[in-house]
Amino acid sequence: MSTVRLIDACPCGRVDARQKALAYAVCCQPWHLGAPAPTPEALMRSRYSAFALGLVDYLTATWHPSTRPGDLELEPGQQWLGLQVKSARLLDDTHGEVSFVARSRMAGRGHRLQETSRFEREDGRWLYVDGDVV
Repeated sequence: MSTVRLIDACPCGRVDARQKALAYAVCCQPWHLGAPAPTPEALMRSRYSAFALGLVDYLTATWHPSTRPGDLELEPGQQWLGLQVKSARLLDDTHGEVSFVARSRMAGRGHRLQETSRFEREDGRWLYVDGDVV
């Protein structure tokens, strides 16, 4: 796996009950270090953080084999600015969906990705399958 950076607030923007940003060490870092994400939302947040931190190995490892690209390259210079989870739901014990908006900036231009992602659990691990971009 890629090296994990030491940072304070988690890139995914998750907050605690007092609306204080969660530390990366207690939010997405455990999933990046190999623990299985417990829910589709946790996996989606950890994948957003992996994009923000450049953790290509993690993104590949959490992509369902049936839809995983052969070679994943991140856009050089892309800066991830924020994530907003719109909804997350379990469809059954092995399928889930998460709708979100992710904002980024590249070459001075802002970008917005709105997607409903599909997840499947195999061997106790949630995997990203695909998504519908809105």
